[in-house]
Amino acid sequence: MSDGEATAVPDAGALPVAEAADLTNRITDNVERVIVGHHDAIEHIVVTMLARGHLLLEDVPGVGKTMLARAMARSVDCSFKRVQFTPDLLPADVTGVNVFNQKTREFEFQPGPVFANVVLGDEINRAPPKTQSALLEAMEEGQVTVDGVTRELPDPFVVIATQNDVEQSRTYELPMAETDRFTKKIRLGYPSERDETEMLGRVAGTHPIESLEPVATTEELVRARRTVADVEVSEPIRTYVTRLAAHT
Repeated sequence: MSDGEATAVPDAGALPVAEAADLTNRITDNVERVIVGHHDAIEHIVVTMLARGHLLLEDVPGVGKTMLARAMARSVDCSFKRVQFTPDLLPADVTGVNVFNQKTREFEFQPGPVFANVVLGDEINRAPPKTQSALLEAMEEGQVTVDGVTRELPDPFVVIATQNDVEQSRTYELPMAETDRFTKKIRLGYPSERDETEMLGRVAGTHPIESLEPVATTEELVRARRTVADVEVSEPIRTYVTRLAAHT
């Protein structure tokens, strides 16, 4: 995992189905070294990444939402940025800003944390709607417009956002336009007594996430996405999905 600028991924074809399946298993197993008792949630995140989507983790504080997002980002060798959403966070703090260079006498663009392959938006509903909206263009179109100039975001680009229950104090409900950008919204729930006991044993020394190494490359993820996109969906399935969406 890199905290620097995202690099371009070489143009390559889709992964063979067997290799794509192996990739998902490697990522899932790696994350489970840190996150205990949330196998289904981990699979949801992997599916979302392969589907070119974004994920919203909603739950009460202290159930491991941020840790799960960090572990997923560490498992794929790509750039990662974290944004802690607070009431005083500005849109420019997310997208970037033009700064005047005294030496060159010109404005230079300083990219914000959104310019990364995996962006963790931590406690996104603690920021006001104006700041939340800074992610809309990025999530929908894979680009950011600042002062009239549009800049492409790296590929792959995935937003993993966490939010506390809206009943919690000092939170803002996400607008419909933003929730629509998320492919999935899941809840983790409290771990079982057995899982919690196992977690306590794992963090007795150094936290396991500090030694978590990447098990997949950005190129592999991009190629696996192409594999998913090549899957043929029959007419009955498309009809079922359309009807299901219309009734929810």
